[in-house]
Amino acid sequence: MAGLKSDYQASLEAKSISEELKIDIKNILENLRSCLDYIAKDIHEKHVPGTANRLYFPIRHTHSEFTQAIARDYTGLDQASPAIHSILEQNQPFNDDWLGKFNRLNNENKHEDLVEQTRTETRQVTVSSKSGSGSVSWGPGVTFGSGVSAMGTPIDPRTQMPVPSPNTKTKVEIWVDFKFRDNNESVIPFLDKSVSKVETICSSVRGHL
Repeated sequence: MAGLKSDYQASLEAKSISEELKIDIKNILENLRSCLDYIAKDIHEKHVPGTANRLYFPIRHTHSEFTQAIARDYTGLDQASPAIHSILEQNQPFNDDWLGKFNRLNNENKHEDLVEQTRTETRQVTVSSKSGSGSVSWGPGVTFGSGVSAMGTPIDPRTQMPVPSPNTKTKVEIWVDFKFRDNNESVIPFLDKSVSKVETICSSVRGHL
């Protein structure tokens, strides 16, 4: 993730998505999906009789579809290892929408390269007391009229900013982000969550192999 975050920051500064960033994201998604497929193979080898060709980690959007997939590809798993069956079921999109979003991005990346992202900026103003007695913040969509103060400092309705004051400090932060257009998820937090989720699933399953 370190290399990805470096390429991510460079793309933010350039205000365009570099090919390096696209490749980083594509590789992380595909590697995570491979981890799930490897653990699926381990489950089958340990708890399901016979061999399986082209076995994938089960991802189904309804409980009935999941039940059918398990009965077909993991015959008898609910009896051989109820714990693993429960882990698989708990992480399906009908119980946790993360897996559905993750799978959709993965599939689209494989066939259409990286799904497009949009760049968003969020402005936040924070006014704090220099004495350390508190602070107040506001973001986009907030408009002040005349006579409004923040931490005792008047807000200029023309600039929507506090007038200079020796008693307060004003900080303006611009939050810049890329989002997956497909699911409106912020890229870095979603990838961090995906790494954590896959690690948890694999670790939980291995505890019952």
